[in-house]
Parts: sequence; C-alpha cells; structure tokens
Amino acid sequence: MRENAREGLTVQKMQQKLVGDIKVTPSEVRRYFKDLPQDSIPYVPTQVEVQIVTLQPKIPIAEIEDVKSRLREYTDRVNKGETEFSTLARMYSEDRGSAMRGGETDFMGKGMMDPAYAAVAFSLQDPKKVSKIVESEYGYHIIQLIEKRGDRVNTRHILLRPKVSEKELIEACARLDSIADDIRVGKFSFDDAAAALSHDKDTRNNHGLMVNTNSNDAMATSKFEMQELPQDVAKVVDKLNVGEISKAFTMVNEKDGKEICAIVKLKTRINGHKATITEDYQNLKEIVIAKRREEMLHKWILEKQKHTYVRIDENWKNCDFKYPGWIKD
Repeated sequence: MRENAREGLTVQKMQQKLVGDIKVTPSEVRRYFKDLPQDSIPYVPTQVEVQIVTLQPKIPIAEIEDVKSRLREYTDRVNKGETEFSTLARMYSEDRGSAMRGGETDFMGKGMMDPAYAAVAFSLQDPKKVSKIVESEYGYHIIQLIEKRGDRVNTRHILLRPKVSEKELIEACARLDSIADDIRVGKFSFDDAAAALSHDKDTRNNHGLMVNTNSNDAMATSKFEMQELPQDVAKVVDKLNVGEISKAFTMVNEKDGKEICAIVKLKTRINGHKATITEDYQNLKEIVIAKRREEMLHKWILEKQKHTYVRIDENWKNCDFKYPGWIKD
C-alpha cells in the first residue's frame, strides 16, 4: 500500500500548500450566517466535556516473567535458524498492525518511537541479530534491524503485553469506587484526584480533562461529540448528569491497548441545537474556511485543466466527471 499512501500524502501536501493560509474575519463569518436560509443553518450535535481518573492494575510478576520467557524462546528459535523472525511476528506479535507485515514498522525517526524502543532500535548493527528484551509503555518487545537510513531506522519487532488478572482489575476498580465516594462527600475534588492519583499522563496535568484529538478543529478542544469519545467512556457518560461521577468501570486504553480501570465525571453537556453565532462561532468559522478552501481548489483545478494533458482510458471516457472538460473533441 506504500504507493497509495505516498500519493495520498502528496495530494494532502499540495492541498495544504494551496489553501493552508486561508483565513476569515469575524465579519465574514457573521455575514455568512446572516445570509443562510433557515433550513440551511447547520445542526450542532450534542457535545460534552469529560474528566477522567484511571488506574493501571498491578501486573503479577509471574505474568511478566512468562512474557519474557516466551520472548526469549522466540529469540532462541531465530538465532538457531529454526524460524524466521517475520514468521514469529505474524503468529504471535500483539501489535497487529505491524504483525501483518512480519513485524515491520517501516522507517521511523527517534521522535516517532517510544524512547526505550528507539534507544535499542538505533543501537542495533547486525540485521541477523535479535535485540535484548525491551520494556516500553506498550509492553515487552524483541527487535530486529532491517535497515538504517540517516536518522531513520526500519525494524521489525514482536510485542507481547502482560495480561491483567481479574483479581487485580476488581481491586483497582474497588479503589476507584472508594476515591469516587470520597469526592462525592467533599474530602477532595475530582481535579485533585486526577492530579494526584490518575495514571493517565495525558490528562493528569489537566485536572483529568480529556482532550479531543479526533476533532476537525484546527485547535485542540475539550469538547467531544459522543461518537468521538472512546466507546467504553461514551457508554458511561451517556447516562450521567452534569457534575455526576460514574462508578468504576474497565476499559481498554486506545493508546497502548492495556486494560485499565476508570471513573469519569461529566463536566458539561451542550445539547444538540441549530447553530447560533454567539454559541457556535468556531464551528461556523470552520464551515466558512472549508467553503473557501473548496472554492479555491475548484478554481485551481479548472485552471490546470487548460494546460494539463491527462490520458483517459477508453473504458472511462463516458463517465460523468466531477470536473467536465477532461475529454477534448
């Protein structure tokens, strides 16, 4: 899929070059909204702000040792020439994205990797050797070098994640339920609990407030539409009132695939409504910018058609093209 990915990135970069500097003024946004027919005013779905506290249950030492033992076994099989590293990655690696490619990660710089993984990956010299066991935030790896190019390296790896026992999950959830009870009776605030106790480093310094990385907004936002929340969180939040704290529940951390326990608090809910210039200026601004970008791209393509040769296969000449004019008489 590399060629398709390259073409897609090329298109994105070209579009960014053409429309990346488009800006609109508040008066332009207000004028756009004023001229909209009533039946064309956009509907803004329900949005919520959510705070979260998570606990990572303790993993038994025996489970960690079992994972390391399996990785040492794979290393021995590769070193003895019994099995290819890529075959073992396809069969056993829990990083399913790279496992389908025999564990290959493709070329990456240090900043794109977990620091512990990067330190070992860039120290490898012999493509036939297998690294020592590496612990990262995602689990435990063994790594094999494929190729180095300047400040990037291509490796393959096998990832195994120690499993959390049911007993540890129950104990972690019980502790979170106790913390939630203390918050409810006013012993300390949810903000304080998130800052002092939460294992979620992405929200811990933000008083537990979740940040929407799936939003189309140019700037980071704490507002989520329900489908943008992690599925396990959305199920719980949907039943909460504003200011209410949930019971402890288990979920899978989307970042590292680990099972964790969590409590959440619904900080705000803005019910779905037709957009207004006072409450939804940012949304309307994005709509106006998107419209301007579309108009500029349309104009650019029409101009390019005048002096660009494109060969259309005979089988496709009778298609209804989005941009007419490709077929010359």
